[in-house]
Amino acid sequence: MATVCEMFLEREKNTLSPYAFLTANTRGRDNPYVPCDMRTEFQRDRDRIIHSQSFRRLMNKTQVFLAPTGDHYRTRLTHTLEVSQIARIIARALRLNEDLTEAAALGHDLGHTPFGHSGEAAMQEFFSKDFTHYKQSLRVVEKLENDGKGLNLTWEVRDAIVNHTGKYMASTLEGVIIKFADRIAYINHDIDDACRAGILCKEDIPKDLCEILGETHGKRINTMVTSVIMASTDKNEIRMMPEVQDATDRLRAFMFDFVYTNPVAKAQDSRAKEMLAQLFAHFVKHPEQMPVLYQNNIESDGVERCVCDFISGMTDRYAIEIYKELFIPKVWSN
Repeated sequence: MATVCEMFLEREKNTLSPYAFLTANTRGRDNPYVPCDMRTEFQRDRDRIIHSQSFRRLMNKTQVFLAPTGDHYRTRLTHTLEVSQIARIIARALRLNEDLTEAAALGHDLGHTPFGHSGEAAMQEFFSKDFTHYKQSLRVVEKLENDGKGLNLTWEVRDAIVNHTGKYMASTLEGVIIKFADRIAYINHDIDDACRAGILCKEDIPKDLCEILGETHGKRINTMVTSVIMASTDKNEIRMMPEVQDATDRLRAFMFDFVYTNPVAKAQDSRAKEMLAQLFAHFVKHPEQMPVLYQNNIESDGVERCVCDFISGMTDRYAIEIYKELFIPKVWSN
């Protein structure tokens, strides 16, 4: 009698596109494991990511606005969920492997620093110019999670995570979807948050872009997602229709000019970077004060690499609390 997993694998063969990556063809995991009768390998990857500590910490990591106090601002976790939702819609419509897509989407930002890209810039300045959040995400799932054992994810999920941004492309169409879904998600939800913060108003968005993409949050996402689906159907390529791609690129450029480099939105960036610089210098001098996990890697990876791992894993709130504990005098009380 076939197991549930075997039925899933047979369903993939019978229903997915010829361009889909079949779970049965995975390159597998680096470390030995016992197969599961109930779940495919990509379903197991999804579950391992969701139950990881790094995934839970995303709820208190900056998306655009540093340590926001408002209940409705996006965090790195809500961003991740929106990316997953968009990516799954595209994969389902194209009859690609939705399980692979979902696992990669949920894991794509696990290595993001506190304070968003400001934290990433700080690690590039104080640790290595080659530091990136996507390479750190790969390091998290391969080495840092699960008390230093890593999550032992499949090769295809790890490939999609490390190639979700930048100049390189994932080896599977499912992995390439994450690159598109990530951009669709952050452009649109960052507009929403910027309007909430009073940095933008809807009327600021260029009219010609609204005519192409739509005037509301939902319409813009629908236009972009539909464009990817229509342009990629029955093709061994993920892409947008040219007009929508051009408008999306111009909307992203608009966001860089008016939000991502806006002095109001980024007013605290220099303070965040300085705080992380002091934390970095402190733990390089006092690595014994870091958790045991990071101390254990010093001999093989070096002090600065392990300090970078420790700080990159911090939430905004934890980084601020550690900074206060180390550098802010405490008021005497009897």
